[in-house]
Amino acid sequence: MLLPRLSFTQLAAAIGAVWLSIAPARAADVNVVGLFPGRALVEIDRGSPSMMRAGEERAGVRLISADSHAAIFDIDGRRETLQLGQSLSPVTQAVHPQVVLRADDHGHFVTNGQINGGSARFVVDTGATTVAMSIGDARRLGLDFRRAARGTASTANGSIAVWHVQLDSVKVGDIVLRQVDADILDGPAMPFVLLGMSFLSRTEMRRDASTLTLTRMF
Repeated sequence: MLLPRLSFTQLAAAIGAVWLSIAPARAADVNVVGLFPGRALVEIDRGSPSMMRAGEERAGVRLISADSHAAIFDIDGRRETLQLGQSLSPVTQAVHPQVVLRADDHGHFVTNGQINGGSARFVVDTGATTVAMSIGDARRLGLDFRRAARGTASTANGSIAVWHVQLDSVKVGDIVLRQVDADILDGPAMPFVLLGMSFLSRTEMRRDASTLTLTRMF
């Protein structure tokens, strides 16, 4: 069977048409601005916030479930879990992962994350030199700190003894940093782990009213 002879222009157009038919759809930009049982207030592709119910789909984004802690989405075939104030951008995730935090009623930026794979509750503290936590959190996370170097740190209540350690990984949103310096405080329990400058200095911090965007730089 003889195939028709195509000009270069016709051949390029045909290849382009085939490529467009098989290329994946552009991933959506999703930002969670409100969480409720079975519903989430969501910005898609930087549009106006709109309420989505579990099972509802818009622009390739389907809300699977939601509660007061997080929302689970199917985004262009990928399952993603986003907490309040977190966003997912196809551009920034491919180049520089980022997370968007929203201030609480006291103006603090609090978020859930992980240390060496274990869960942690962070509060952003630009006044802390390192990531800092209580002995209780260190033990819960299985950190071996008793043989670590000792030192002191200044707090609002005076100087306190600390152990200097290095964390294998710290994860906040989609930002994962390796080999992060931390201090274990020899003092009373704290409600949060301080997300200090040993983590923050490796990100670009952008404050906009009640939101704080962290973008991993290196």
